[in-house]
Amino acid sequence: MLPTLRYTDSGNFLLIAGPCAIEGEEMAFGIARQLTALCDKLEIPFIFKGSYRKANRSRLDSFTGIGDEKALRILRRIRDELSIPVLTDIHSVREATLAAAYVDVLQIPAFLCRQTDLLVAAAQSGRVVNIKKGQFMSPDAMRFAVDKVILSGGKAAWITERGTTFGYNDLIVDFRGIPQMQTFGQPVIMDCTHSLQQPNQSSGVTGGQPALIETIARAAIAVGADGLFIETHPNPAIAKSDGANMLPLPRLEPLLHKLLSLHKVVRTF
Repeated sequence: MLPTLRYTDSGNFLLIAGPCAIEGEEMAFGIARQLTALCDKLEIPFIFKGSYRKANRSRLDSFTGIGDEKALRILRRIRDELSIPVLTDIHSVREATLAAAYVDVLQIPAFLCRQTDLLVAAAQSGRVVNIKKGQFMSPDAMRFAVDKVILSGGKAAWITERGTTFGYNDLIVDFRGIPQMQTFGQPVIMDCTHSLQQPNQSSGVTGGQPALIETIARAAIAVGADGLFIETHPNPAIAKSDGANMLPLPRLEPLLHKLLSLHKVVRTF
């Protein structure tokens, strides 16, 4: 079942945005309301993103969530009360069925994009599947992940580019991959925040380069990406997950104005 999106006739790019993780109801609703109002103002198709559980953490004492059912109920309330689609990550076959009852889009984390049983379960849930491209995967190899979803009855298999491992502690983005993956017939989205991670730091806390979020986003729009994925938080310094590479929420509106202007120009070619 494809999610119901507002402003799909505007011609604007899709925005998937929200906090890395659901930290609580007040926090999640506050971000969701601001993002919904902003995207309504700018006529941008919007999906709210929030991980109900963080399974891939560097350290044992890292934040993983507030409880599965509690976080999923918050996501469903956001969907119902704000009339917007919502997205969350899943990590196992069991979670595909669990999360599908609460959200519109199931996201496959990058490290799990080759897990056949997980992709098949996500496809059979009836939800849209957003596959993060593995840091270790070539763009062309992602066609097989897409095939697993579509041939298993999935309605759509979006692909999200999030950079490629470069050495031990860095990522690079090869923008040739966006048009390459678009040839598979599915939307391709640019993850503007995770692609700027600096993983596996000696402290056990992932670093990042949030000052370059605009650079990545502008480049993605310029090469024709179908959408952008941006994690955002009112105060990334106190975020419980991935604060080092999130965009401060007040900076999102001026960035979107720039990107819409660029997108308008790109569409004329």
